[in-house]
Amino acid sequence: MNPNLDKFRVAVIGAGNMGGGMVGRLRDQAWPVVVSDIDPVRRQQAEQAGAQVVDSPFAAATLLCDGGVLIVCVVDAVQANSVLFGSDGAASAMRPGQMVLMCPTLAPEDVEAMASQLEVQGIACIDAPMSGGPARARDGSMSLMVAGNNALLGQHQPLLDALSSRVFCISERVGDAARTKLVNNLLAGINLVGAAEALALAECMGLDASLTLDVIEQSSGQSWIGSDRMRRAIAGDLAPRAHVTLLEKDTRLAVQAARQVGFHGPLGEKAASVFARARADGLGGLDDAALLQWLRLTKLGSDS
Repeated sequence: MNPNLDKFRVAVIGAGNMGGGMVGRLRDQAWPVVVSDIDPVRRQQAEQAGAQVVDSPFAAATLLCDGGVLIVCVVDAVQANSVLFGSDGAASAMRPGQMVLMCPTLAPEDVEAMASQLEVQGIACIDAPMSGGPARARDGSMSLMVAGNNALLGQHQPLLDALSSRVFCISERVGDAARTKLVNNLLAGINLVGAAEALALAECMGLDASLTLDVIEQSSGQSWIGSDRMRRAIAGDLAPRAHVTLLEKDTRLAVQAARQVGFHGPLGEKAASVFARARADGLGGLDDAALLQWLRLTKLGSDS
């Protein structure tokens, strides 16, 4: 039996840092992939990975087989709505029985609204935000949180397993994976702000930042995002893997979600305000490791 017979064509809309990693991962596993992205560099990278590149989400959707899957991997709800329901949107070319895998970090109500709009056309939706960064998307070790009908999840388990070795089935309620992702990213934001603050303080105290991070990594202050980002920051490597704008958006959405359920924590709003200020100061396009550089310059703790 040919092991590739059940590997139907998958459409990926958005082949940026995470989406591009997913494209490479799927191609390594011999899945046929068609890609739509507005960035010519990303289109070229997708072609080099062996994907077919088309001009629009609509064109990508026309190439899906019955029961095929379209992966949305854009930045925010505005972009997600555009690639699905805009003038060249994929939804108008999709057929009943096909499915959308919704991978951006979005407000739960936005995921629910788009899923409802798709359902009218007989198109299913799995709420499936991801976490872990481009390298882990590329090697299939990223976390993938999924919420949706259990039978639908089972039907597409081979694709989910190809994308991630860490698939967490949250519930059958679309929107719950988005809620879980916001909780995770709020903690990631808090941890990152804390790590940058601690190392900026260490430097102010005359300590070596790299050696201090060595100690933290083997002690109670360790966090994955702190280590990952601060190592890059200390080396001056701010090439964007995850832009400041992303955690600014995600922490803002998390705080909004908290308010909607009447929860007011002591740290979330403060972390969100740090990302908002960093973006306002022009760091939005840099990697979020740039928080250390920003704190060195602003001495935020002394003026707020």
